[in-house]
Amino acid sequence: MQLDLVIFDCDGVIADSEVLSATVLIEQLAALVIDVSPGYVRQYFLGRSFPTVAGMIRDRFRRPLPDDFEAQYRRRLLERYETELHPTPGLLPILSSLTVPVCIASSSSPPRVARTLQILGLAGRFGGNVFTASQVALGKPAPDLFLFAADSMGVSPARALVVEDSRPGIDAGLAAGMRVLHFTGGSHLRGASDPVADVRSFDNWSEFPQLLLDLGQGAEQP
Repeated sequence: MQLDLVIFDCDGVIADSEVLSATVLIEQLAALVIDVSPGYVRQYFLGRSFPTVAGMIRDRFRRPLPDDFEAQYRRRLLERYETELHPTPGLLPILSSLTVPVCIASSSSPPRVARTLQILGLAGRFGGNVFTASQVALGKPAPDLFLFAADSMGVSPARALVVEDSRPGIDAGLAAGMRVLHFTGGSHLRGASDPVADVRSFDNWSEFPQLLLDLGQGAEQP
């Protein structure tokens, strides 16, 4: 079946940002005497919206968070982005060569995604085809965001491909009835990625054109 749309997650797929995000969050929680490791962040928070993460922290650690916790996190993270943010290795030439329509569907806030794309020089590549969890009732792992993105792009879910780095994102893509690829080439998954049995994984963007061709020709996922 032909592919009519590729839906990219942003953080960890387009932007090699998850290590920065985890570092800022860990530092901010340490100031509140809440100790979490990068592995903990990767296991429980990766791919989820910040309000969901904040709720999980409150529930699991039985601690209130300051009223400005989210605002401070976003401010500090964007400060780090200005000098430390890069695309995932090898992405840019592959992205510029794609002829199939593309969009972004992210759990991040609209300002964060917009600034990410500006810093990476990709705002023009995606234009208005950027969708976030703020536009739907339920974020990942619910399928709402991917279904909203496909509908907005005028594409049937069955003819869309999702590229994700997180388990919630993968589950959301599968629940939406889309084909899914698991990208493990971000810095946060280097040497730490758990295989996902129900989707094909790849860790190098040079593999993507052939994977896209295989899926476009109707190759089954393992």
